[in-house]
Amino acid sequence: MGELLLFIGTLNREAPYFQGARGDGLNVFDFDEDALTFRKRAVYRQVENPTYLSVSADGRRVYANSEVADWREGLVTAFTFDPETGTLAYLNTQPSRGSITAHNMISRDGRRLFVANYTVGEGGPDQSLVVFDIDSKGLSPAMASVAHQGSGPDAARQERAHAHSVTEVVQGSMVIVADLGMDALITYRIGADGVPVRIALAQTAPGAGPRHVALHPGGRFVFVMNELDSTVTAHGFDAVTGQLSPIDRQPAVADEARAGNHCSDIQISPDGRFLYGGNRGHDSVAIFEVNQYTGHLTPRGFVPCGGATPRHLAITPSGRHLLVANQNSDRVSVLARDADTGGLRDTGAALQIGTPMCLKFAEV
Repeated sequence: MGELLLFIGTLNREAPYFQGARGDGLNVFDFDEDALTFRKRAVYRQVENPTYLSVSADGRRVYANSEVADWREGLVTAFTFDPETGTLAYLNTQPSRGSITAHNMISRDGRRLFVANYTVGEGGPDQSLVVFDIDSKGLSPAMASVAHQGSGPDAARQERAHAHSVTEVVQGSMVIVADLGMDALITYRIGADGVPVRIALAQTAPGAGPRHVALHPGGRFVFVMNELDSTVTAHGFDAVTGQLSPIDRQPAVADEARAGNHCSDIQISPDGRFLYGGNRGHDSVAIFEVNQYTGHLTPRGFVPCGGATPRHLAITPSGRHLLVANQNSDRVSVLARDADTGGLRDTGAALQIGTPMCLKFAEV
């Protein structure tokens, strides 16, 4: 149990599609999971809008996206963190090769960083998926990238391709990119040279707007949070072909709440039995039980998220708690998780911090 490192990216520069920027950059806290207390360890203010982070398992490397609305190309910055001294140190920064840099993930072998650019408008490199090498100095310049082309039926949000996340599969060497603009889940094989090669494309329901992905620990199932139609979908995954096949589709909120809701993040419990999805607007966390044999989903209700606009969720490695980054109430709430039922309960414990956008744990 003991203490965990909690890395938090906060919004510190205004953007027209966010409701205020009250954060101070990249933060590191100790989180005592027994006492439910937070202790600040470090802050790095000279990074702009670190809206998404990836952290190595030991907490010693951090990779932060800078998402700035009027830049034609975002940034990705590498840091080291020393748990003994509490020192957060800059390594280097690389251009992201696209605008609205939305998501990243460290490869399972630790050799690469995969980055998804949402991309808006025209101009700039306009790349959707970008691959970087990781070395002792930080990140290499982008070694390979691909651009998406396509659109969906929602004229306001799907006027073009919008890659929203990139997730390496459990088996490694393949990634799934969720493209909100195209209503598509695109699988790429990542070669030894780092070059992504498209091997499969699965269409979601028109206007679904796939955003974030959770993988079943067994590798057979993939679950997707669909931002625009407020649904969660389950897919079978073929580790040979990279093909995704639909299994189930469930609402993330009640029908009467859909019009004012936009889904955000999705997380799966360490044992793969329960899924949790964030609802912005409804301001709740949806709970689903996963059939371990078929991948079908059984809705298990909603709980209040402990604030407003739950942008990101994080489950502790023990599975005992789920933390929610409530963007518009400047609050990270702590929900206790029942491992048997999947149920969540607000503990009342919370961290007040300006505009939290992303939460990542590491064990020390």
